[in-house]
Amino acid sequence: MKTISIRQLHHETGRWVRKAAALGEIHVSERGKTIAKIVPQTAPPEVPYFARRKMSRRFRNIMEKLQGGTDSTKIISADRDRRLE
Repeated sequence: MKTISIRQLHHETGRWVRKAAALGEIHVSERGKTIAKIVPQTAPPEVPYFARRKMSRRFRNIMEKLQGGTDSTKIISADRDRRLE
């Protein structure tokens, strides 16, 4: 862990950011007190959890039927008719 002053960071920001990426965490101090940390970025997950599609089985079936360019009104009407029976 390396500690630098805020003045050093101000004068050579790019250099310290690259060093943090290569060497690890760098602490930034002001008047002897740590006020910030520069840390290397970790690789993001492939697909964030909140972005994963969660579809019901019924909706998934309808979407599969629509892949071939089928008119959606026919599929929706048939689905409604099945529920009324």
